[in-house]
Amino acid sequence: MNILRRFTTGLLVSLLAGAALPALAAERIPVVASFSILGDIVARVGGDRIAVTALVGPDQDAHVFQPAPADIKAVARARLVVINGLGFEGWTERLTQSAGYRGSIVTASAGIKPRARVEEHDEHEEAGHDHDHHHHGSNDPHAWQDPRNVVVYVNNIAAALVALDPSGADAYRRNAQAYIAQIEELDRWAIQQFAQIPQAKRRVITSHDAFEYFGAHYKVRFLAAQGVSTDSEPSAREVAGLIRQIRSEKIRALFFENMSNPRLLEQIAREAGVTPGGKLYADALSGSTGPAPDYLSLMRYNIKQLLEKIRLN
Repeated sequence: MNILRRFTTGLLVSLLAGAALPALAAERIPVVASFSILGDIVARVGGDRIAVTALVGPDQDAHVFQPAPADIKAVARARLVVINGLGFEGWTERLTQSAGYRGSIVTASAGIKPRARVEEHDEHEEAGHDHDHHHHGSNDPHAWQDPRNVVVYVNNIAAALVALDPSGADAYRRNAQAYIAQIEELDRWAIQQFAQIPQAKRRVITSHDAFEYFGAHYKVRFLAAQGVSTDSEPSAREVAGLIRQIRSEKIRALFFENMSNPRLLEQIAREAGVTPGGKLYADALSGSTGPAPDYLSLMRYNIKQLLEKIRLN
């Protein structure tokens, strides 16, 4: 009987422990981030105290995002919603209203001065260059392309999580400090890499205009076939102007992006006589088995791709 009693007691303890695991997982604070890159940053700060859902997933385009019923449910259940801001998510208000969300909405980019897109047409017109392909009048919302801005993101996210969950304050602050150290290490490495290449050679063609912050920080000149939104379409005159510029300046660094349609850039590459380089990750992470499954990997991968092609200019 003692043996039977011990067996029964042990079985009961095991069953109770097993039942407690889902309960512990459910205790994680549900947080929604607007897109995959931001979701990774939020997860790094929140650690195992939060469960993050990214509305726009890896290799998906936030510019053309259409919320599904599952997204509305995720927002309705969330205790915190984190967005990039700077006009990146035009659908946020409609989505939160549809979900009946009444919690806090944190703008990760709060405190960052938006970068207006460079008016290169005006700057170079006197030199006889045709820059009609540039779109004017928009700010670039892709502030995460400058790692220094991501430090601001991290501090804003940490402050929001501390306010939401004061008992986890120490954990959030530790996570934030550790992550900021990694971001700053990445930035120092990138600065050293670009410093080895003359600034005049740092010229790149991309699918859409997502790299103003990156270009300003690392002194790289980016030209784009599309505007800041992948939903825009350049005119034939703008495309022709870009092709002429590629030829006249002998630019060899031309890249597609993971969530952009490559057809336009393929056409430009053919007509300009340029072989496209690799893929850049601008607005979205790769899948877990790809080269950019998190923000730090994304930046390192992009920088290595850019350096390889820039050296050919």
